[in-house]
Amino acid sequence: MKRALPVLVLSVAGLIPVWRYAPSHETAATSPAPSVPSVAPSAPAAGSTVVAGTTVATEKGPVQVEVTFRDRRITAVRLLQQPDHPQTAAAVPRLIEETLQAQSADVDTVSGATVTSDGYRESLQAAIDARGAGA
Repeated sequence: MKRALPVLVLSVAGLIPVWRYAPSHETAATSPAPSVPSVAPSAPAAGSTVVAGTTVATEKGPVQVEVTFRDRRITAVRLLQQPDHPQTAAAVPRLIEETLQAQSADVDTVSGATVTSDGYRESLQAAIDARGAGA
């Protein structure tokens, strides 16, 4: 009998979150496409060169970047393709910011978005290499 009361209380306490649970009504088929963050204007400034990196197939989806160079500096990066995943959306601005600071593809992996970070770096390096070959 001494155990019955705590078991009953804990059972009710465990069921309260289940009773209060309200599923989201949004589905993947009806959700809008993810926004593609960009620090680049839609048209590059005069004297700028825009180079697209290769499309990297990842297990989360394709990743492809477009890099804007002015002289030898990276002035803007935008994603042409990115996985439709919440962690990717959170990681992209950090990856772009680090790229602009580092001026290279040597950027840190964003925790929780390792696959996207790896694909981003690979596509970014391909764009940098293509710029170097064309210069």
